[in-house]
Amino acid sequence: MAQVSLQRPTEWMPAVPLASCRSSIRSLPALALALAARANLAAQSSPVARDSAPAVRFIGVQPNVQLEVLDWGGTGQPMVLLAGLGNTAHVFDDFARKLRANHHVYGITRRGFGRSSMPSAGYSADRLGDDVLAVMDSLRLAKPVLVGHSIAGEELSSIGSRHGDRVSALVYLDAADSYAFYDTTTGDFRVDLAELRRQLDALRSAPSPGVIDELLNKVLPAFERDLRDVRAALADGPPPPPAGGLAMDRSSFTAFRDSRARMFGFAEPIAELREQFEELPGGAVGRALRSPQDGRTVSEAITSGLQKYLRVSAPVLGIFARPKPPENFPTAAAKAVFIARDSTVRAQISATVRRSAPYAHLVELAGASHYVFLSNEADVVREIDTFLKSLPDGRGR
Repeated sequence: MAQVSLQRPTEWMPAVPLASCRSSIRSLPALALALAARANLAAQSSPVARDSAPAVRFIGVQPNVQLEVLDWGGTGQPMVLLAGLGNTAHVFDDFARKLRANHHVYGITRRGFGRSSMPSAGYSADRLGDDVLAVMDSLRLAKPVLVGHSIAGEELSSIGSRHGDRVSALVYLDAADSYAFYDTTTGDFRVDLAELRRQLDALRSAPSPGVIDELLNKVLPAFERDLRDVRAALADGPPPPPAGGLAMDRSSFTAFRDSRARMFGFAEPIAELREQFEELPGGAVGRALRSPQDGRTVSEAITSGLQKYLRVSAPVLGIFARPKPPENFPTAAAKAVFIARDSTVRAQISATVRRSAPYAHLVELAGASHYVFLSNEADVVREIDTFLKSLPDGRGR
């Protein structure tokens, strides 16, 4: 995905995949953190004032932890949508309506974002997966289809690896990366870094021969390999984008959305932008509702909680975006290296997913953005519908 310049520290940027430093699209030095989401549990209804707004409720998943759950209605099998890092469930506001013909569609805003609770702990991949299971239990959803974007792939794989019998299928929207399907042959810098931190914490709190052996024989060699890959990726990757601010029309939420669409290549629902920014008198768009520090704290907690998932027991649909490569390479040879690395890693990721799932169908959308459900909405809806109809045991309906 093309890099973006973060010149305004309080501005919210669309999420990018937390992904392997082995990949060209995932090895770019800058990781844009999503820094703005509202944490206001006092409000009990959606701020979007229109007839088609989803119903909103708050469901407790742990003591003093409530999650915002959206209900767009619909007919048929339940479907639960999980957003990427930095987004709320409102990012699916337009997309969800296209799924209601065959599904009763829900969305969950994960802890730490939007109007869901922001506790100080509970951001490991399995805990976030347990949050989704708790919502499913509260709503009494029988074998829903889980659809996750970006980092939500870890929640899908957490559930699919431990409770695959509780879902009909898992749909990864540019989310089937190493945090969702770990490749033991190549490793991954971010996942291995999270494991290294956990092992070092164990060594500090209770040193033992077992912990030391694990570090010496597995964790440290894997991380050394990752560091070599990161160094190579930094050498081969494109130069940073030219510096520039985020000059956007903030006179209204409509103008703001349109100017962001011109910059990022897709239009976010206004409902999502209203969850991220305050509205000034007269309708202009104000500051981000979440401080940069809050966003960094939660994002870092999630990246520190990444886990290794080797297998899921539910059918998998993986929809991958293949954006155009950056244009700012110093030479044609540098661009060729970048594209070759991208193709190699994409093939590795696809092979890992196929090894990890009993039934997997993978689709690549050329020219799509990381937000495939926004940039290529019709394609994604069609692929989901076709995939669910194809399941051999009829679990998709």
